[in-house]
Amino acid sequence: MSIQEETDRFKVLPLTPTIGAELLGVDLCNFDAALIKDVRAALLAYKKDQPDPELLRIAHGPDSRSLENFWHSDVTWREKPSLGSILHAIKVPSVGGDTLFANMELAYERLDAETKEEIETLIAVHDIARVLARRMGKKAEELHAPYPTREHPLVCTHPETGKRSIYVNTAFTSHIQGMDANDSAVLLDQLYKMAWDPEVQCRFRWQDGSVAFWDNRASQHFAASDYFPQVRIMERVTIAGDRPYLDPP
Repeated sequence: MSIQEETDRFKVLPLTPTIGAELLGVDLCNFDAALIKDVRAALLAYKKDQPDPELLRIAHGPDSRSLENFWHSDVTWREKPSLGSILHAIKVPSVGGDTLFANMELAYERLDAETKEEIETLIAVHDIARVLARRMGKKAEELHAPYPTREHPLVCTHPETGKRSIYVNTAFTSHIQGMDANDSAVLLDQLYKMAWDPEVQCRFRWQDGSVAFWDNRASQHFAASDYFPQVRIMERVTIAGDRPYLDPP
């Protein structure tokens, strides 16, 4: 799907040249196989699109400051992290509360050849307790019983596009397996900062009723918490995914 391409069902309006697009004119009440195919193609091309009981309500306001303001991919502490997420804006601030997205495939492409070679076969450990233990008021071992740490390649291959991306994030990646702790921290910090480059990012400004759908396998996101003490209420559905890999299984 190319820049500003129109289908029979919607128009694609890119947010930046590298990541993100709005799908204008999508009727979310009348999905069929053809529309699903076109939306999926847009998702793979742009990493992020605007297109039941599994809803997670995320609400912040005067008594609850947002804690999602760091670059991350969702639930990488699972054996099979999510394919993506769909977020619906119920109520948004008059200004602020934007979500930023980073194209981690492009971030990988921007690495020098030496770094690509260094990280190609490395494995990172992902730990739910890094973020959620304190937030949930639990000890790390309490969370590790149902959700043990998981090991994923630092470099992953997208199962549909075949493109490689950086697959570590500040929220859930604890260390690189088998590497000296200091060396691991230095290398991870270098890779984390690849998401900070504005040239691999887009910024999405929410409106009440907006719906965003992003590819968790190829992007990271950052929820700006600049709207406190205003109210921001969202509902999220997370889509089941597959185990990350470097080379096709």
